[in-house]
Amino acid sequence: MLGLAVTPASVQDRAGFLPLLKQVRRLFVFLKRLFADGSYSGIETAAAVRRVGKMGLEVVTRSDQARGFVVLAKRWIVERTFGWLGRCRRLAKDFEHLTRTQIAFVQLAMIRLMMRRIARASNPS
Repeated sequence: MLGLAVTPASVQDRAGFLPLLKQVRRLFVFLKRLFADGSYSGIETAAAVRRVGKMGLEVVTRSDQARGFVVLAKRWIVERTFGWLGRCRRLAKDFEHLTRTQIAFVQLAMIRLMMRRIARASNPS
């Protein structure tokens, strides 16, 4: 996880995107391309990415010919991560009243996930 922003439900994804992009770009200047879902499509969003990040934005959209469930390229990575976070009891429901508490628990869950991967890689059995 390179960055995280928690916003109220009344804030649209595109509105919360620019502050997160600036935060991530400050730490990871080497990024060249972003993948986003259809809610980030639009001229303003693409212009903001070029202006702030000087990187490409690839919007992953569903094909018009698709029927039923279709796995979208790159989108499954986000959904898989949400599934991992949902395994943590504290993140299974929206219990938190403060956004900083929610951010802290998401960061702890990701740290736990990475620590387990490191431990598994260092002790192959």
